[in-house]
Amino acid sequence: MSPATATLIAAAIAKSIELSFVTVFVTFLGQVLSRRALVKQSRGITISEMSMRQWVMQPGTMITHWETVRYAALTYLGMIALSGAVIAMLYTTASESLVAPKLKLGPVEHRMLHGRVATQFANEKFIQESCQTPIPESTDPEFGGSTCIAIEHSGQAYHNYMQYLSNWTNSIGSGSGSDDLAKRPAPVAMLYDNTTVQGSWISNVNMTDLSQKYSTGNYSRVVTNVTMAMPHAGVFGVMRDPVNNILQPQDLEGLGQYEVQASVPAPAVNVICASMQREELTPIVFSEWPLGNGTAVNLTGWPENFPIPTYPEFINSTAVDDLFGFGKKYGRRAPVFPKLPVNYNTVLNTTGWFADSIYLLATSATGNYTMCSLRGTLTTKCSTRYSASMSGGSMTTHCEDPDDPLAYSKTYPNATEGVLQKDWITVAAEWARAISLDAGKADGASSNARLLTQLIPTEQRLNPSLPSITEALAVLAGCTLLTSSLDSPFIHFWNYSTTVSTLDEPQHQAFRATLRTKDFASGPNQPWQQMFYVVLFFTFATNSFCLIYFLVRHGLVTDFIEPQNLFSLSLNSPPSHALDGACGSGPENEQLLTSWHIKMDQQREHFYIENGQRPPTKRKVTRPLDFEMDTSPIVNTYTKLSSRHTSLL
Repeated sequence: MSPATATLIAAAIAKSIELSFVTVFVTFLGQVLSRRALVKQSRGITISEMSMRQWVMQPGTMITHWETVRYAALTYLGMIALSGAVIAMLYTTASESLVAPKLKLGPVEHRMLHGRVATQFANEKFIQESCQTPIPESTDPEFGGSTCIAIEHSGQAYHNYMQYLSNWTNSIGSGSGSDDLAKRPAPVAMLYDNTTVQGSWISNVNMTDLSQKYSTGNYSRVVTNVTMAMPHAGVFGVMRDPVNNILQPQDLEGLGQYEVQASVPAPAVNVICASMQREELTPIVFSEWPLGNGTAVNLTGWPENFPIPTYPEFINSTAVDDLFGFGKKYGRRAPVFPKLPVNYNTVLNTTGWFADSIYLLATSATGNYTMCSLRGTLTTKCSTRYSASMSGGSMTTHCEDPDDPLAYSKTYPNATEGVLQKDWITVAAEWARAISLDAGKADGASSNARLLTQLIPTEQRLNPSLPSITEALAVLAGCTLLTSSLDSPFIHFWNYSTTVSTLDEPQHQAFRATLRTKDFASGPNQPWQQMFYVVLFFTFATNSFCLIYFLVRHGLVTDFIEPQNLFSLSLNSPPSHALDGACGSGPENEQLLTSWHIKMDQQREHFYIENGQRPPTKRKVTRPLDFEMDTSPIVNTYTKLSSRHTSLL
């Protein structure tokens, strides 16, 4: 149902209740007054009491005929009538404020959501097949997929990177720069061009202590180590999966909204960078080996056609083996780079036996060298939050909060933190080449490499005024984490057949989540609107009171207060001196307090109204008939109207 339809229906129901309340209450007043007028021993009824029905039906008469309120409001029935008039005036407002359905975010509900799983995390083949390109596979069967995904990687990576640098510019301009990683600009990304993504820096370490730990002799090594977690992108599809039956913003004419927090692992990338001296790089740079003779390397066939020791043989040890985890002790081979890049350039190592990382070697403007490693993982320290409306969505990570009940580590407390995802390096290799991180092999001097080398820190701490190359590489790699997690499991392992990496038919996998959706709901929007509950309560109480009265009285009598009945009764009643002078200007003052009784001539079964005792008065109101016609303000009007033949109305 659309909001407009819901509002119309609610308004119609509220108006019906208001009309029924007025009808019931006016009937109640008529029954009370008619019965009192018929009872011989009662005090009868007054003209001011007869006007009570007008208070309810025409509330404005309480102002234009305020004297009737003055004389009747302080009686028991007058107070009831006055409250009924107030209720009738305010009921529609109260209903609109408290009862009418309005779109609002409901309470947080705990649910099991189901997401579609089609492939393992970071399945390069699946990612390439999912890349949208107008080039048919038959035109370029070998490189069509990699070409498409390379363009996608470069477009997304550069977009995210520029947004991140823009945030840094704003941070510097506002003077909020910091050397504390947690207080520096957060990593950002974009998903499907309409969902902004914000990651988190996790597992933060003290860069100064880390640098000093791995410094050697007189060489002060600069080491930076950051880990960036991104949301699980599969949550985007979960919220749109029909199996979860979640109202979408467009289902409510673009006014819908929802918020979800999912207990799923978060893809993460760990980046470690360390400054190195030229002699320390000799064991891992081929051009520096005796075989290379320090000359330029012919890169044709690199590295397959070069005499590099193969697994399980481990190559030379380095000064940073313990930092990067190289050697037999750690079961990881060090990379081999073809050459030392010239200033403002970078070269890559994305190959290796049983590799779980890709490596980058960069040279700054001053000729200083820095080596970096990038490793993909799934962290259990986070949960994924996603909110969406018609204008777009926002996806964030919520990490390292011990009070977060939906942190993935709370769902799977035995899950191992930081298990490296070896398939990710295949995705990362395509990404790194797409953004020209390997252009330094041919001294390509790419713009990206130039900017990255300008971000190499020169002190053993983070620069409050610049991002580090470590942070920049992590942000650039963020798009690979989002792409790798699409259609991947919502748990930290592949729980399907180990012989396949892609399912022929996608399966649904359940996970814990909290969901809050915008739907039709009643209730106040502002605290002060709660006062209208009083109106609703008295509406119900008054209706209930009237019902009890009708049941106790066993039937209805003729309502002599209704205009047509009162007119007939008055016309067939003898004249009364109690209303002398009132035929022209209407009753006033003490005339409003004169009591009246309805009597019956039993022989003729004729009803008539007769005044009872008149309250004492200080002035004489009886006037001769000729005086009344001469002085009454109605005389001129009567003379004019009675002489006309017809009227427009």
